[in-house]
Amino acid sequence: MTNPDRTLTGKCLCGAVQYAVADEFVYAANCHCSNCRRATGSAFKPFAGIERNKLRITEGENSLMRFGEELACDIRCKVCGSFLYSVVREGQFVHVAMGTLVDAPSIRPTEHIFVGSKAPWFTITDDLPQYEEHVTTGLDGA
Repeated sequence: MTNPDRTLTGKCLCGAVQYAVADEFVYAANCHCSNCRRATGSAFKPFAGIERNKLRITEGENSLMRFGEELACDIRCKVCGSFLYSVVREGQFVHVAMGTLVDAPSIRPTEHIFVGSKAPWFTITDDLPQYEEHVTTGLDGA
């Protein structure tokens, strides 16, 4: 359950970039695709999706670095390299890298996606549903 009256804070490793985001995430998942693995340097990327206009940079806008096009890109801190969020769904949503949140969100990942290309050295040990590729269930909040 989300909390529309609560604002969460997040930041990069060095603190040059800080953001505020409404605790109104629509969905959350663990993505195991090769792109997310390479972008994070980890076995998967835990992310939470929210409308783009519900996230705002509160400090360090000039320290943002974009990889990709304006409507489909990854946003990092250009000082420390922290992966903060991805702009997705034709620029309408962002996928916040949950590890950059200072405050705990109300939402938790509900599934593993792209497990068909997960790291062979990683074993998923929880009971969340696993999908070979992308899943669209829940992406609209339903």
